[in-house]
Amino acid sequence: MSDYRQILKQYWGYDSFRSIQYDIIESIGSGHDTLGLMPTGGGKSVTFQVPALAKEGVCIVITPLIALMKDQVHHLRQLGIQAEAIYSGLQHDTILRILENSILGNTKLLYISPERLSSQLFQKKLSHMRVSFITVDEAHCISQWGYDFRPSYLEIATIRHLLPNVPVLALTATATPRVITDICEKLTLNSHCEATLSKRGLSLRSHTPQERTLNSFRVFKMSFERKNLAYMVRNALNKDFELIHTLDGQPGSAIVYVRSRRHAREIAQHLTDAGLSATFYHAGLESAEKDQRQRDWQHDRVRIMVATNAFGMGIDKSDVRTVIHYDCPDSLEAYFQEAGRAGRDGQPAKAILLYNNSDHAKLMKRIDDTYPPRDYIRDVYEHLAYYYQIATGDGYGVSHEFNIDEFCHRFHHYPIRVHSALLILQRAGYIDYDAEADNQARLRFLVGREDLYRLDRVTPDEDRVIIALLRNYGGLFADYGYIDESFVAQQAGLSQPQTYDVLKALSQRRLISFIPRKQVPYIRYLQRREDKEHIQLPRQIYEDRLKQYRQRIEAVLRYAQSDDKCRSRQLLEYFGETGAKDCHQCDICLADEGRLVTKEGQKEARQKILDLLADRQQHHITELLRLHIPTEELDAALRYLVQEEYVLHDGGVIEKG
Repeated sequence: MSDYRQILKQYWGYDSFRSIQYDIIESIGSGHDTLGLMPTGGGKSVTFQVPALAKEGVCIVITPLIALMKDQVHHLRQLGIQAEAIYSGLQHDTILRILENSILGNTKLLYISPERLSSQLFQKKLSHMRVSFITVDEAHCISQWGYDFRPSYLEIATIRHLLPNVPVLALTATATPRVITDICEKLTLNSHCEATLSKRGLSLRSHTPQERTLNSFRVFKMSFERKNLAYMVRNALNKDFELIHTLDGQPGSAIVYVRSRRHAREIAQHLTDAGLSATFYHAGLESAEKDQRQRDWQHDRVRIMVATNAFGMGIDKSDVRTVIHYDCPDSLEAYFQEAGRAGRDGQPAKAILLYNNSDHAKLMKRIDDTYPPRDYIRDVYEHLAYYYQIATGDGYGVSHEFNIDEFCHRFHHYPIRVHSALLILQRAGYIDYDAEADNQARLRFLVGREDLYRLDRVTPDEDRVIIALLRNYGGLFADYGYIDESFVAQQAGLSQPQTYDVLKALSQRRLISFIPRKQVPYIRYLQRREDKEHIQLPRQIYEDRLKQYRQRIEAVLRYAQSDDKCRSRQLLEYFGETGAKDCHQCDICLADEGRLVTKEGQKEARQKILDLLADRQQHHITELLRLHIPTEELDAALRYLVQEEYVLHDGGVIEKG
């Protein structure tokens, strides 16, 4: 205990561990396979970083989040801790250097994405490393019953067999009892072990820290209860108005989650037009632009981040006061994890879900879009063969670029359903579908360094770009290297289009060879092409997962539509915690206690709305903001007036009925 506490004090400045942190550290430090269940903000990183420093060798940290890798490696290095990360886009020489340093004992924590585990280079070098233990972050991704299953996580089982005597620490913030069982079974060396929670008579249904044994794993569970976080569902006739009204009246940093990239951009503009400080974030942005927007938000230069679910994982900002879901998530696991990014400093915060009648239809449609009918999936497979002109029995092992828009136009499909059909065909083993393939820009100098320095007729912009390349990238005179165009632009003090034009101009002058970034999906046939009638979609690939997905959607709908049980209790019971008490701060608890909307307050709010509309003119709904009515009272008053037809509401316009 004293060694671990000394390390904690030396590097992080804390005198003691929180909750179950020490239990997890002691377990993995003693060589036991360990599963830690801790809510967002529970301090997961300490549970592997502290024992990694205490033990000999390198700790392998497997995580799908490149942003988290970079962020944690940066912070660890600032603390004087040797840490490295391997992810897509790094040059071969850089990867080789990192792996060699890990073999030589110059690295304490090596972060790696799950996709890199199958690399022959990594596996070869791994056999020469002294590995202290393996950490699997976001461990729910290994479970087919989890909300965020990722096939690449199954490669972890291969690494376990390569390192049979090395213990594993699995960590997650969201796991139902069934997912907990599946995580342990997938990561246990004895793949024939059929143990389950019920067979062993175990229960993780306590809201106190505890240890249980499942397969070879010691399981430690921290309560998922967040006493400072008030969960709210707001029935919003007009979500845009409700969003502005809520953010205008709720100070502090905020995140607004939406479903699509287009929606993120539109909502951010809508908030900006309303005078609020907002920007947006999604996976399609250039990495330098993502980093800049994230920094602006983290350092409070921007108050509100409108984002898809690509944002937030591993983001260490403790003072987020509000998380709003504009669009409904498709699982309570996703909602709980995203909502949990509010109030990590322990101060009061709110997690608000905006909901109206149209959301029910949208959520039900997602079921059909995510798991289209079997015949539709077979049609997509057949049309794919027509698209690439692959005859029956041919195509094995061949990769093709996939332009989903062109494919859908030619065969009259919709992109969302095609994407889902291809994912199902991938799980069934027919194709490998890489929807996020991102070929970074590559560059090589075609003239020597000395010749480059003697160049004349170089414009000031060209000079800035050349200097940025030389300062930030090595080996470009010997071979092609990956570059980040947005980062080069930032370093050169130019816009991205200006930098792209400069690189093209230098390429035309034969000073460099420049291959621009290309983001396009790939499809590779894993079997010879079959006739569509022979395509088999096993029950565990289709029916079982469809059933599980439908159950998750229905759980979200129950949560959004319920009005008779504390929101916090609903979420805790979903994750297997029974016996929790009412939170006394969610919308249901406040309504039951008469503190959410008083009769007098609602009556006064109705009158103010009717006074505004007394001129019998049409008014934009945002004009109600000027009335300075508390959010809950305004919601209730407006809903009553519309239902009783005192007020007519059409889109963003209201008028007296």
